[in-house]
Amino acid sequence: MPVTAAGEKKAKPNPLVRYIPILGWLPHYDISWLKLDLIASLTLWGLVVPEAMAYAGIANLPPQAGLYTLLAALLIYAIFGSSRELLVGGTSATAALLASSIIVPTLAGPSADPATYQAFATAFVLVVGIVFLIAWIARLGFVTQFLSKPVMDGFIAGLAIFVAIGQLNKLFGVVKPEGNTFEKAIGILLSLPHANWVAFAIGAGALATLFLLPRLNKKIPAGLVVLFGTIIISTVLDLKANFGVDVVGALPQGLPVFSLPQVPVSALLYMILPAIGVVLVAYSEALGVAREFAEKHGYEVSADQELGAHAFVNLASSLFGGLIAAGSMSASAVKEEAGARTQVTNLACWVITILTVLFLTGLFTSLPEAVLAALIIHALWHIIVARKLKQVRLVSQTEFLCGGIAFLGVLFFDVLIGMILGLVFSLIIVIYRSSRPHLSALGRVPGVPGAYTGLERHHENLRVPGVLIIRLDSPMYYANALTVRDTMKTMLEESEEPVRAVIFDATVQDDLDFTSAEVLAGVVKELKGKGIAVLVADLHAPVREFGSKTGLIDLIGEKNIFPTLDLAVRSAETSAINGAKK
Repeated sequence: MPVTAAGEKKAKPNPLVRYIPILGWLPHYDISWLKLDLIASLTLWGLVVPEAMAYAGIANLPPQAGLYTLLAALLIYAIFGSSRELLVGGTSATAALLASSIIVPTLAGPSADPATYQAFATAFVLVVGIVFLIAWIARLGFVTQFLSKPVMDGFIAGLAIFVAIGQLNKLFGVVKPEGNTFEKAIGILLSLPHANWVAFAIGAGALATLFLLPRLNKKIPAGLVVLFGTIIISTVLDLKANFGVDVVGALPQGLPVFSLPQVPVSALLYMILPAIGVVLVAYSEALGVAREFAEKHGYEVSADQELGAHAFVNLASSLFGGLIAAGSMSASAVKEEAGARTQVTNLACWVITILTVLFLTGLFTSLPEAVLAALIIHALWHIIVARKLKQVRLVSQTEFLCGGIAFLGVLFFDVLIGMILGLVFSLIIVIYRSSRPHLSALGRVPGVPGAYTGLERHHENLRVPGVLIIRLDSPMYYANALTVRDTMKTMLEESEEPVRAVIFDATVQDDLDFTSAEVLAGVVKELKGKGIAVLVADLHAPVREFGSKTGLIDLIGEKNIFPTLDLAVRSAETSAINGAKK
């Protein structure tokens, strides 16, 4: 056992904490935080319970599916999650992605009977959980770096509008029209003569209360007020019987039964590709929210551990018959604002949710569907008005264009198509940028011995007579090797004076592939054929080793490889002086 400086034995770290974070923080929990965490759990319950039922509606599943998702997510994420503030559960984005992934002819379309549709939906949640699990085992937490943030912003903004428009039929009490987002909006307008204006009044009143009540008093849980207020009104006036207002209806009481979805293996295989896309989108958003709160409160979250936590949550949700679970931006913000200090808030909210499922589901029988629509529209409103793409446009037109394509893809086609377009254009950005690396011609920094920086940006720098110093600002590899070669040739042709030596600054090059080695060998041969000496500075060991195997090092010559750029420059200058004397 380790010993401290004072001679006291220090407890050996528990190796399980890496995989089960609750073992690290719960034993050191400050009991003074309990009151804040419990109060926050009540506020959170008032938000997530009605939202969970509403999100189930987005996924075309019964309201209890949302509650069952909470039963899995609240407990399991509290045990395995690395974020103190993140609330994992059903979200509008994952619910819409679930519906879009299932409503295709190959699987179970909207015309399928509810039991068949639910089986396929549950199977998709299972596949999502398996993809998360594989990603966790392979430690692929870095993959979100390849999804451009502007593309994600465009996709999420389009998704928010897509979902909000999809709720208008409940708000007006009309039949849901088919088609893309614009066609649905036009269909709603054409259906207004047949609208149920009582349902609209209930929904609009709920929406107004959700927006206005927090402005009057943030401590009052607007979600709970709207939820139980409209239930009381609906029950007293019997809105279903007297005015034809659609209500949630009877919900099953009791805990869900564990079961595996019974679907063909071919359907499971078909689900893998869309599940990968869903995982990438859901995980990117969750990790972004978790890191934002971690930075604010001064701690670190583990990208790989978040993959594991989301895997276990979704696997359990599929066994419960729930939705795809992911980190919720709005619920996490509410949790933090309510004063939550730790995941004890999740645990307390989980207990209250169990009580709800066991004893309180009957309360929601008279809840109008229009109120669920209002809850969803309110939750999405901050995304719709954020205008993040407008900020991107002011900085980068290229990234704005990619984000706009993802945005329009969701609106003109569907969520799944928009997601695929977003992923494709994120990869295009990565490939485009890596295939066009920037090369700099370097010069001496006046008054700073041994220092060299780019001549293009530092006009005060001094050129080394007869020597072209080239620095590659990003690694060379097979996809950009020819671009690097052509740029080098252009730099030689545009040199203001004859070049007697070329020095390659290899600082950023940590490895090499066969294609790049062949291209470099061709450049070296061409330069030597023109009587131009070739020198290399700061060559890393992996590059030297690979270059030796391919013959590149022999072609350059060991005597022309230097540990620092300044030594290479001095050697080139000396050779030039000696050559001039001869």
